[in-house]
Amino acid sequence: MRRLGKHGGAGRLGYNEADMTLDELELGKTAKVVRLVGTGTLRRRLMEMGLTPAVLVEAVRRAPLGDPLDVKVRGYHLSLRREEAAAIEVVAS
Repeated sequence: MRRLGKHGGAGRLGYNEADMTLDELELGKTAKVVRLVGTGTLRRRLMEMGLTPAVLVEAVRRAPLGDPLDVKVRGYHLSLRREEAAAIEVVAS
């Protein structure tokens, strides 16, 4: 039996839909990007920075007020605003 994600249905990449969005990922944890949602410009910008489906990301640290979030992706650190991180659906790995 397949478990459905919070948005219902099975993922396009052959595994379950996202368990959470990147802004919900606990610090020190790693997750796999399932899909990017949002406007075309935001989605394109995130993909240009290396956040593509199936890539692993690690939540490294958050600013004191929770914004921005520092993530490690493809060997480099990337700072994302909370609204940008919320547009990235991930599954914990």
